[in-house]
Amino acid sequence: MELFTEFSWVIWAALILLFIIVEVATVEFTFLMLAIGSVGGLLTSLFGGPFWLQILVAAVVSILLLFTVRPPLLRALKRGGDPALSNVEALLGLRGEVLLPITPDPGPRALGQVKLTNGETWTARMLAPDGTRTLVTGTTVVVTAIEGSTAVVVPAERTTP
Repeated sequence: MELFTEFSWVIWAALILLFIIVEVATVEFTFLMLAIGSVGGLLTSLFGGPFWLQILVAAVVSILLLFTVRPPLLRALKRGGDPALSNVEALLGLRGEVLLPITPDPGPRALGQVKLTNGETWTARMLAPDGTRTLVTGTTVVVTAIEGSTAVVVPAERTTP
């Protein structure tokens, strides 16, 4: 046990290094709190505290940090996200113009093509086509969903602002 007391600073330094390496890989602040707790154990070791006290100090400091400091840090980290929509979310609500007519018939003949305002051309089908007229070339539509590589559209006059 005397070996632990004499060289405990090496154990604490190794733990701090290990926790920091894992924290850099995960960026979730758990291992950062453990590293700071290990600093408490290291300081206790440098002031000559017994090994059991070093472990106790490291554990108490880590637990306090995990429950008091980590939650606000995580909120601050998540708050800085990019508010711009991307991928499918960016397409929902876009207007477009029918290039190839979209028929209300079920099946592969119901598919047409639309050119969206962002410049992309998509295969398209109508949402709930029962009783709806064929969407002819030039009709303005709005994207309501994306199903695979097909845009689900409705005529622009049917949408509510």
